[in-house]
Amino acid sequence: MDYVELLGYIAGVLTTASFAPQLIKTVKTKSTRDISFKMYAILSVGISLWLIYGVFHNSLPIILANGVSLCLVIIILALKLKYK
Repeated sequence: MDYVELLGYIAGVLTTASFAPQLIKTVKTKSTRDISFKMYAILSVGISLWLIYGVFHNSLPIILANGVSLCLVIIILALKLKYK
């Protein structure tokens, strides 16, 4: 593994992990009042496009990071709908 790929993995872990605090807080409090549905919806489209980009370029760091991020964002969106 070269340094550029390692950099991609580190960036992917950090950006993906950034969704965890919001998800944990939402699950604990069952409150989504301060979460913007539109922002997360737009973000999910952007992440989906990055995932497709990663697949076309056969880039495992991009695929893994965006695949997991998309799952977390979809869960947050589902909780937003559930706890309206």
